[in-house]
Amino acid sequence: TALPICAVEIMAQESVFAGVKRAIHASVDAEGKAVDIETREDEEQNVKLKQIIELLLAAGYFRARIKGLSPFDKIVGGMTWCIVTCSVDIDVDLLFQENSTIGQKIALTEKIVAVLPRMNCPHRIEPHQIQGLDFIHIYPVIQWLVRRAIETREELGDTIRMFSEFQFNKSHALPQDEEFEGKLGKAESAVKEVQFAYKPQRKFKRPAGQDETEEDLIHSTLLEYGRRYGVGRQVASDKDAEKAAKKKAIAAGLAGGKAAETEDEREAEERRIKSLMSGMSAMEEEKLSSRAVASIVGQQSEAIQQMASEYATKKAELDEEQVDGAGATQAHSRKVTSLQKQIVNLEKRLAEISSQHSELAEAYGNAQNRLKEAKERRAKIETEMEKLDAMVTDENREVIQELRRLIGMNEGLKKQEQQFKTHCKEEMSRLKEELDKLEGAEGEGGDPEERERLRLIAKQYEADKAKFQKIRLLLARKNREIAHLQRKIDEVPSRTELSQYQRRFVELSNQMAATLTETKKFYTFYNTLDDQKLYLEKEVKLLNSINENFRTAMSSQSNKAQFLKQMEGIVEGLDKNKSKVSEKKAQEKAKRDELQDEHTH
Repeated sequence: TALPICAVEIMAQESVFAGVKRAIHASVDAEGKAVDIETREDEEQNVKLKQIIELLLAAGYFRARIKGLSPFDKIVGGMTWCIVTCSVDIDVDLLFQENSTIGQKIALTEKIVAVLPRMNCPHRIEPHQIQGLDFIHIYPVIQWLVRRAIETREELGDTIRMFSEFQFNKSHALPQDEEFEGKLGKAESAVKEVQFAYKPQRKFKRPAGQDETEEDLIHSTLLEYGRRYGVGRQVASDKDAEKAAKKKAIAAGLAGGKAAETEDEREAEERRIKSLMSGMSAMEEEKLSSRAVASIVGQQSEAIQQMASEYATKKAELDEEQVDGAGATQAHSRKVTSLQKQIVNLEKRLAEISSQHSELAEAYGNAQNRLKEAKERRAKIETEMEKLDAMVTDENREVIQELRRLIGMNEGLKKQEQQFKTHCKEEMSRLKEELDKLEGAEGEGGDPEERERLRLIAKQYEADKAKFQKIRLLLARKNREIAHLQRKIDEVPSRTELSQYQRRFVELSNQMAATLTETKKFYTFYNTLDDQKLYLEKEVKLLNSINENFRTAMSSQSNKAQFLKQMEGIVEGLDKNKSKVSEKKAQEKAKRDELQDEHTH
């Protein structure tokens, strides 16, 4: 009997794997038939899965509560959502789709693992741990991502809220805002009416042209609009005058000389105000008297006379220019010549500045190109360093460190070689110059001590050249060793490559098992059909023989008896064959039950 299409958990016996349950999950193959798959469930893994789902729900990823999703879709979807929520600038396309293929899952998990170090995640995780649902190692990463997502939402919460309110206010309004807008128009009109009704009105006007100080000018301006500055209020009635006199007397008795001084200051202020008011005239609405016009003309008489004199002077100069036209022409030509010389000088200056600008622009472009090349080289080096860091594992850490040491030594030797070559060239040029000088001196009759010194120099040069050749050979040998170690490192696969190979081998094994099972089914189906065909052919032959011998057997009594005896023998043979087939079926069924019990327990 086939198992139902559902997960049937069977508790295993006590074994060395404490806390681990074995379960038989029935899945469906390509033909729609039930296939038993045995898996192991760890209680600690289940606890971590529940905690991860609770964290994702607390962070706001509510798709984790959908029961139809697989744990892989929940975990990877939650991690992708947290990374996007953190608003990190990463050049990676984290496109998550549910029920993805194995290739899409591998690519997505590798992208997630590559993004986490860029986000400064303190926990490290491998793609095969995510694909294998290793919840114990996934939990710290999810915990850190959820904390980072919550912090990012708190930082951007006020900005997002203000933006949402701004978008809402574009097309909607609250009842309070509508009521305020309705009252605002009436209030503005009322305020404008009040401001117009109570605006300052000029009551007096002081005569112009008086010599006044800044303080007198302020007092005069305030008095023109009916206001006073720094003066106490005047006494309005006799009773108020009497009260003021009593207060003054009391103050004089209490304060003595200070009150008298204050009273004198008030009286002086009053006199000054009266003197300022004496020269002012009352304002009339939109009218000017002839006396006011005369006063205005009198005030501006000096300016009018000055403008008239300037007009007469300009007119006389114009008449002189018209009379002396030749002199004006010469002056104009001189002015034109001077301007042309200035233009030529400025054009030369412009050409010089343009050439300098072009040179500077070319130098700037070259510098930009060098900077771009340096940036590209730096980015390439950083990428290679990241790849190298990703390849470092516990197994090859020592080899990588040794390789780095050798590479550093190689670079140092190259630098020393370059410096040594430069130094040798400089020294060789210097020695050649000295040699030329000495040869010239020797041709003229040189010193034997000088020749001995030259011989020693040549000998030292040969020794240094041999030493340099040895160093070059040593450097070449070191380079070969480094290349050999590099090839050995490349031959050893990394943990990521091993995990990918393992996944691919598992996929190929599953495909081979499925193909083998399908082939066995085809063979069984073919054998069954072949047996059915054989039995049907035998049955057809038997029926044909019975049909052919039936008329002959019914012709006489003896033939009939013999025919019935043959039929009984045929029936007895069929019963024996049936019993044999039943026994074989029972044996196969018992064998199947034994194998099923063995694999179950």
